Amino acid sequence: MAPPLEISIPSTSINTPADNNKTKPHTLYNITIRLPLRSFVVQKRYSDFAALHQALTSLVGTPPPSPLPGKSWFRSTVASPDLTEQRRAGLERYLRAVAEPPDRRWRDTPAWRAFLNLPAAAGGGGGGASASASGVSIEARVPAIGLRDANLAAASDPATWVDLNKEMKRELGVARAALARKEHATADGEVREAEAQARRALIKAGSLMGPLEEGLRVMKESGRLGGGEFTRRRDAVEAAKYEKGLLDQLAAALATRGGAGGSKEQGESDRAKLVGTRRPVGRTIGAPLPETEETRELDNAGVLQRQKVVTQEQDQRVGELGAVVHRLNQLGTAINDEVIYQNGLLDQANDAADSLGRKLGVANRRAKNL
Repeated sequence: MAPPLEISIPSTSINTPADNNKTKPHTLYNITIRLPLRSFVVQKRYSDFAALHQALTSLVGTPPPSPLPGKSWFRSTVASPDLTEQRRAGLERYLRAVAEPPDRRWRDTPAWRAFLNLPAAAGGGGGGASASASGVSIEARVPAIGLRDANLAAASDPATWVDLNKEMKRELGVARAALARKEHATADGEVREAEAQARRALIKAGSLMGPLEEGLRVMKESGRLGGGEFTRRRDAVEAAKYEKGLLDQLAAALATRGGAGGSKEQGESDRAKLVGTRRPVGRTIGAPLPETEETRELDNAGVLQRQKVVTQEQDQRVGELGAVVHRLNQLGTAINDEVIYQNGLLDQANDAADSLGRKLGVANRRAKNL
């Protein structure tokens, strides 16, 4: 049996639509969901909770164990922080009352899974239909890439910040692998597919860097991160930004070279260097064509075969050089991680020394008073 969801609502945010004349500003509740391997954030307003409560009561035949916080007709959560906090705590109790008890009737419904953007249960054909009807995509994977508000809410929590950072690193790895495939691809279809995958991964990684930096700033101002941990995470984001810049440059260079087409043109250029700039229809005796010792006794088929051998040798050397560069990259990454870790230890030692200094000052004042 799968473990229960770890669900909470640590924060809220105010959503101000662009069409202020049509839609009023409203409060969004940032629901943080922690799974065994991943964590993500979904944003819901109070009306979404009310619709969920109605759906759960209708499907199960009885309301959930915890009541839904009542709606206030005279106050608005947008203008009342106290009301926002009360409703946030009440909605968190409501969700936990459904997610944690042994009674699974409410959380096994399609409405519950669609509300939290969870995949449909196995064999639950109705779950996908319900999710589609409610307008919530249950195919979304975590974190919610592309939703800046949801990413910022996730990055403002120390635990989900780590998951968001892992997602960014994974996208950079996907982009790196796609560019490597494009560089060695021989078919135009493979080149286009690898280029599109690399572009999507770089866009996703770039969309996560801003929320990660903003989340660090929010956590530092609220005192939820120590000095050493803040420095370590900030350096990790800076390293990822530097890596993304290198991947962008590599993607631009490969696009300029033209992928597989560029390799073909390079092969034609090498062949032209071997047999001359003209392309004769046959072997013409006495023609003023520059020859080399390797091509002097070869016909057209022999020159083409020689070119293939030269190209294979060049590819092999490039592969060996790529393996060396990859190893150097791994060593550089390991050294960078170790430096970041040592900086964290030094920050902790510095904080401990400052604390000890303050304690010694208090002790000296007490001894002087005695």
